Amino acid sequence: MEKLEEYKAVLVGKTPAQVIEWAEKEFTGSKVALASSLGPEDQVLTQMLNAHAPSTRIFTLDTGRLFQETYDVMQHTIDAYGVRYEVCTPDNQKVANMVSKKGPNLFRNSIEDRKLCCNIRKVEPLKKVLGTLKAWVTGLRQEQSVTRTGVHVIEWDQNNAIYKINPLWDWSEAKVWDFIDEYGIPYTSLHDKGFRSIGCAPCTRATNPGEDARAGRWWWETPEQKECGLHMVNGKLERIKK
Repeated sequence: MEKLEEYKAVLVGKTPAQVIEWAEKEFTGSKVALASSLGPEDQVLTQMLNAHAPSTRIFTLDTGRLFQETYDVMQHTIDAYGVRYEVCTPDNQKVANMVSKKGPNLFRNSIEDRKLCCNIRKVEPLKKVLGTLKAWVTGLRQEQSVTRTGVHVIEWDQNNAIYKINPLWDWSEAKVWDFIDEYGIPYTSLHDKGFRSIGCAPCTRATNPGEDARAGRWWWETPEQKECGLHMVNGKLERIKK
């Protein structure tokens, strides 16, 4: 936290690849990791890590409710880049207890139950990994949704007491896809079917024309509520401030 302003000054004007190279050197490859959801932004960052910071760790959360297409793109990425993902899974007993008590589709019961499901399947496994790091890299972009308009290139993640680095923070969705096309980066076939942001299968749908990229996530909730708990501020869901 004490170096946040210094880091912001250092990173002014740097390209995403330069940000990644800086992070690997500043935190050493073993203390910084990309949190990959296998989405387009994270696929771009995986390609950049492979090219510019190969010692940086890459982990992914397997919630047990992912699309088959997500596993397919993981395999394609392994084949393309030789990636060795750290696959993080939820506590089996906690999942079993939750489903036994509230049913397999509890995320439709209420926001509280949906957040409980996200917490057990995503947040708790994430925290275990973040406990081994000094910084984590994400694919967050400002234009993704109303909860992310204040994303900056580097932030202090107070919930997890580490730095959060967002190399693509000011990229447009079009720029992400241009990069994917230019470098032939693997991506999930769901994107060709109108899915712009992909999480667990029961909680993701294709988006409609004019909707923002995350409109298909937990679509039965209001936009201001659409976070799973991985990206929060002081334990609360609010717009991330610079």
